[in-house]
Amino acid sequence: MLEEVRIKGLGVIDDAVLELSPGLTVVTGETGAGKTMVVTGLGLLFGGRADPQRVRPGAGRAIVEGRLTVPDGGRVATRVLDAGGDIEDDVLILTRAVSAEGRSRATMGGRSAPVSLLAYLADDLVAVHGQSDQQRLLRTDRQRSALDRFAGEALHKALKQYSAAYRRHREVTAELEELVERARERTQEADMLRFGVEEITAAEPQPGEDAELLAEETRLAHADGLRVAATTAHEALAGDPASDVEVDVAALLSAARQAVSAVREHDPELASIGDRLDEASYILTDAATELASYAESVDADPARLAAVQERRALLTQLSRKYGATTDDVLAWAENAAKRLANLEGDDERIESLRVEAEDLHERLEACAHELTRIRTEAAERFGSAVTEELTALAMPHARVSVRIQTGEEFGQHGRDEVELLLAPHPSSPPLALHKGASGGELSRVMLAIEVVFAGADPVPTFVFDEVDAGVGGKAAVEIGRRLARLAQRAQVIVVTHLPQVAAFADTHLVVEKSTEGLVTESGVVRLDRGGRVRELSRMLAGLEDSELGRAHAEELLSNADPERAYPAA
Repeated sequence: MLEEVRIKGLGVIDDAVLELSPGLTVVTGETGAGKTMVVTGLGLLFGGRADPQRVRPGAGRAIVEGRLTVPDGGRVATRVLDAGGDIEDDVLILTRAVSAEGRSRATMGGRSAPVSLLAYLADDLVAVHGQSDQQRLLRTDRQRSALDRFAGEALHKALKQYSAAYRRHREVTAELEELVERARERTQEADMLRFGVEEITAAEPQPGEDAELLAEETRLAHADGLRVAATTAHEALAGDPASDVEVDVAALLSAARQAVSAVREHDPELASIGDRLDEASYILTDAATELASYAESVDADPARLAAVQERRALLTQLSRKYGATTDDVLAWAENAAKRLANLEGDDERIESLRVEAEDLHERLEACAHELTRIRTEAAERFGSAVTEELTALAMPHARVSVRIQTGEEFGQHGRDEVELLLAPHPSSPPLALHKGASGGELSRVMLAIEVVFAGADPVPTFVFDEVDAGVGGKAAVEIGRRLARLAQRAQVIVVTHLPQVAAFADTHLVVEKSTEGLVTESGVVRLDRGGRVRELSRMLAGLEDSELGRAHAEELLSNADPERAYPAA
């Protein structure tokens, strides 16, 4: 709900603040005072087209700021928070500025925002009905949505069933189309994978085999050198049994041990060195034994070397195709086998999806038919209700109907296209709302529609400009009564020049002007009961102090008192 709107530098308005309340708020004033600028300002605030010619001469820019209450957790609050805006105590601040050069800037919750976002939020915040405004209910998607709400719980249940089938049908058909379109690619991929798996299976590689074969090949290729090296090292450590000269390390170390052992008890330091010589002797003996064993084990085997090299060549060929190591090759084969199983199962999957798609199509047909039936019944009730309202709004010959066209394609909400039609006269063919009525008539049609839709199409704020154009007398009273009825469910703001309509207001704002030099300045004043009597008298008789006018104004207010949703201001 709108709590306050401030307008600066827009048209004839220099600086004005509209303090708005729940219920019905009317805005009145003399011709040229700037009443239309109020609606223009609201249009700008909610994403309307910026016209630099509307900027007040000398002002540089026009600014409209609005303070709204928005429910916590609702779609508007969620969208604002997602965009980085702030909402404090359920209060949202919107600002729109338009420069004289045509530049436009918007902020939402203290954060700069694209104007399109304000227009997006407007769908859930306000419905503006004016002769030059883009009107919410003129959009066919809104008309369909509003009719669905008007149809009630029966349609809600049917739409829920349809939506579930529709979502699943889209999932199934999308997967089916992908599988069918990629049939050739899947066949080629399966052949490649099958060849690779068969090639790897035939080779029977073992985990870590490539590293083991490399080590074995290196050892076999250098067998003679390894044996000579091991023998030479052994002789150096343990001596050559065929030689008469003992010049080996073992003999020298033994001599050193004996020399130290003879006197070790005389000095602990030398005894410690002797212990280390003992330890070195043990290590030397073990190394010599191992070298002898190694030298005997090394055997040049040309046949085994050739077999190892041949096996390594095979594994290297696999590694070039499927992975850097044997382990990588085995991992590729495992993944390929899984993928191959999926690909080979696609034919069965395609057939299964085709059967499911056919079943879902039949279910969609039944659900869509039920939606059309419910909408058609609701459309009859709705058309009759709006036509009845128009009779009381000085359009006795007008008739509103709903055209439901059922197409072949399934959509998110069924197969129906919904459009509201108006025949202003018995001889006129039904036309789309914006083609079948003049500006003033269209506002009255919209009022009748909103009254019928009230509760079914919940928008917190409605704005009407010149809804009473071209009417008077009893029709004007009926317009005021219906605005008051709508205001029992939502906030309603009306720009009017008829006292019969203004009398039904819960809050009455008057746009006053003062002329200084060549520039007209306007401000907005909230009227008390006495002020309302004077303003209604001016509207009735053109004279604020006319006794007859004041008496008539008092009568209008008294007659309207029972219709108000809130105590008279």
